[in-house]
Amino acid sequence: MLNHCTALMGSMPWFGWIMPVAMLTLLGLGIAALAKYLFTSSRTSRDIPEARS
Repeated sequence: MLNHCTALMGSMPWFGWIMPVAMLTLLGLGIAALAKYLFTSSRTSRDIPEARS
């Protein structure tokens, strides 16, 4: 499978090598953004009990 993929990418110009790197970069950035969204909480005045008076 790897040989077939490498041969396919080698038969293309630079575009065949840029696209996999670009897709992996976008995937990594998407996962990082999702992790940041899930694991960081924004504290607003509604979350603080003293501010509800």
